[in-house]
Amino acid sequence: MVRVMAFGVFDLLHLGHVHYLEEAKRLGDELVVVVARDSVTLKRKHKTVTPEDMRRRLVAALKSVDRAVLGYEEDPFRIVEELRPEIIALGYDDPLQLDEAKRELERRGLRVRVVRLSKLNHDLDGTRKIIERIRS
Repeated sequence: MVRVMAFGVFDLLHLGHVHYLEEAKRLGDELVVVVARDSVTLKRKHKTVTPEDMRRRLVAALKSVDRAVLGYEEDPFRIVEELRPEIIALGYDDPLQLDEAKRELERRGLRVRVVRLSKLNHDLDGTRKIIERIRS
């Protein structure tokens, strides 16, 4: 069985998220999604609209997702060590660089394939776009 792991904030769940997770699921048999903690998102991006457990539950309810878990605050690779996926699927806009991820996984003795997935081109394919549409 091939386990695929995907990461994200998943604030205001939208079609771009669905596209990303469906594409990730096609890479293997099981899709585990790691949802970012509120504290991590606040440090790296912005304050979330919906709290972390709500975001995790919404992601878990998607057809393509087999399991959704919350990530760790201090070490984003700790969950990879615990769940041992064969593939990590990065979103098109994930700030983590492929080479950087591969080096860190190798350093930890993890043999994981890392792939970057495609972007969905839609006028409401991102949380910030949705918020901007609501504001206008």
